[in-house]
Amino acid sequence: MKTTLLLSLLFLFGNCKANTAPAVNAPTTKGGTEVVVLGAGCFWCVEAVFQELKGVISVESGYSNGNGKSIDYKAVCTGKTGYAEVAKITYNPEEISFETLLSVFFKTHDPTTLNRQGADVGSQYRSGIFYLTEAQKESAEVIIKKLNKEKVYPSPIVTEVTKLAHYSKAENYHQNYYSNNLNQGYCSRVIQPKVEKFKLVFEEYLK
Repeated sequence: MKTTLLLSLLFLFGNCKANTAPAVNAPTTKGGTEVVVLGAGCFWCVEAVFQELKGVISVESGYSNGNGKSIDYKAVCTGKTGYAEVAKITYNPEEISFETLLSVFFKTHDPTTLNRQGADVGSQYRSGIFYLTEAQKESAEVIIKKLNKEKVYPSPIVTEVTKLAHYSKAENYHQNYYSNNLNQGYCSRVIQPKVEKFKLVFEEYLK
């Protein structure tokens, strides 16, 4: 993406300092942590990016918002289950805010392509913010509205904003996939360039 896009994102999100105060009524889990579930194409890519951020405690690859039946990777890959590949991100809101996470989300994938990210095509690769509370929903909708109004992208954002449903953790071999398979073709050709670009833009937020 162009520099103008980055500047627009930073303007709309503010400076997105890692210690930005969390939104009121943000979802909390045990120990004061919070959770957000995001879909932005292949979950290997999403996991690899968000694992690098300060304040992110864990990233789990999974599937969400499908037809509710027992699910596995082979079935999801057919694109007929309704499930999206997602990353369940657990983070410390005192170190990184929900808004900062969404700024990374919108900067590291194309939210204007329906059911597609690069060569990955199918509803399982759709762009999605699967919210846990109304506060998350409202924040996401406000941000998308601003991005569209400012024409930050050449086309309207198609990111789905839907309540989290039917979440299932992906198989163990999908967890930490990039770090465990650095020499695998998809990792070296697709994920590595994405991670390197992300690190250049968000250097101050890295662990």
